[in-house]
Amino acid sequence: MLICKVLGNVVATLKHPAYEGHKILVVQRLDEEQEPTGESFLAVDFVQAGGGDTVLVTPEGNASRQLFGDDTAPVHSVITAIVDHIQKEVTIDD
Repeated sequence: MLICKVLGNVVATLKHPAYEGHKILVVQRLDEEQEPTGESFLAVDFVQAGGGDTVLVTPEGNASRQLFGDDTAPVHSVITAIVDHIQKEVTIDD
């Protein structure tokens, strides 16, 4: 799973039937400091996420298709959770 920030929505007048009832969002991966890293990509929303939300994304086709319940769905990444809070553990070396 990846921690990502939702950048915005994708609007499509025509889309694959597997996407019916789901939003397609533009997301960007975040690093350990919650700073954007890498290129943005598309993910199908399963949790009612919106612009600016921090989310968990499953970036693997098979797991994503299992959420759809369709082995033939043309999907790669799925938003599976909205992140409320991130707590980093800090260790101090003696």
